[in-house]
Amino acid sequence: MNDSHLPPRYRNPERIARGGMGEIFRAEDADLARIVAIKVLADRYANDESIRARFTREALAAARLSNAPSTVTIFDVGEHDDHPYIVMEYLPGGSLADRLVRDGAQPIGRSLDWLGQAAAALDAAHASGIVHRDVKPANLLLDSDNRVKVADFGVASAVGLGSLTEAGTVVGTAGYLAPEQARGEKATPASDRYALAVVAFELLTGARPFERESSTAEALAHVSAPIPPASLLNPELPPQVDDALARGLAKEPEHRYDSTADLVHALRDALDEAAGGTTVGALAPVAQSRRRRWTVALIVLAALLIAGVLAAALLAGDPKEEAAKTIPRTVKETVTLPATTVMQTVTTEAAPTAPETAAQSGNPSELNDQGFELMRAGDYAGALPLLEQAVAGLSGSRSTAEAYASYNLAFTRLALGRCDGVGELLDRSEQIQGKRKEISRLRHEAKKSCDEER
Repeated sequence: MNDSHLPPRYRNPERIARGGMGEIFRAEDADLARIVAIKVLADRYANDESIRARFTREALAAARLSNAPSTVTIFDVGEHDDHPYIVMEYLPGGSLADRLVRDGAQPIGRSLDWLGQAAAALDAAHASGIVHRDVKPANLLLDSDNRVKVADFGVASAVGLGSLTEAGTVVGTAGYLAPEQARGEKATPASDRYALAVVAFELLTGARPFERESSTAEALAHVSAPIPPASLLNPELPPQVDDALARGLAKEPEHRYDSTADLVHALRDALDEAAGGTTVGALAPVAQSRRRRWTVALIVLAALLIAGVLAAALLAGDPKEEAAKTIPRTVKETVTLPATTVMQTVTTEAAPTAPETAAQSGNPSELNDQGFELMRAGDYAGALPLLEQAVAGLSGSRSTAEAYASYNLAFTRLALGRCDGVGELLDRSEQIQGKRKEISRLRHEAKKSCDEER
């Protein structure tokens, strides 16, 4: 194929991809002064009416979804020199397939962000009666902000657009075929959900769950092979992720998630569960104004007075340093009786735990857990030194623990009426685990509260 099949308004065309039904060119739209991508039907298919109909089908399905979230926008559909073409937005970031080839498994937070964006597009398509049928990393493209958009509805099944395939025909890519597709059965939204679960497995491990030497063997493996644990391929993944992926990759459609968004939520919940008590979440609605922060401070002060700590702190020296040493703490104690183990909660005055002592007595993850428990009890002053040490100890690890510790410290500082470093801590947490509504909410509260104080 050559670029003569493009309308004259599209200047300086450059071929950027080839395969499937046609080729894709990057070109300048002279009329609107913007860079676009143009998919043109290949010469060998130009006279094949069934292929031309399928190409038109892609254009209609994609155009129907042009305003949907995380979906490639279609600008124009037409025919020139007896070759159909589709003009769409140009995405300069390549595809997730490119990233996987270049870098292998992706960071967990980034993977979840991408999966969430793809899920938004697929769920919107399903709500419009459209099944993609070929969800795979090569069809998940990245824009200039590194956000995913779903492309290539060339094999989509859409209500009202008729059918181009007969029963028993396999449509899709072997590595991502749902078992029912591999058997030649009709694809449904559950098939797309399965395919996105395969993409999730690949992003998190760097490998497809059923990789085989041939496409036929891989397609059959989707039908009958047991699901391998992702945590065996990537030791950074907890076993809880295996359970979340297992449901997404269930052989029977009715056993899968009800939406692709549910798959992503399940993966996030699995990681939260594995992190134990340091789950990122809204502990309490704080920091909405200076008055509210003073209220929190007064509550902490009242707790100290009730415990009889303030007088001792004043006698011993600096109130802030000594209060941190003697704040009453709630601890859990295990009591074992014959054939019985009971968890008993007792309140005791802990031994002095100055920052130096705490740093020697626990690793950073344990310090984060201890700080989190104090946060839950409303003891932000006691949590602060522990969380500061935890963040310092975990810095640069890019672990889930670092993400949670950074969030917890940001929350604690804000609860104590401090704005120093809150934005940077939230940025660090988000870089590791991806966008979370809790982080966005706290960032909004921090901006509002700290701006008032300036």
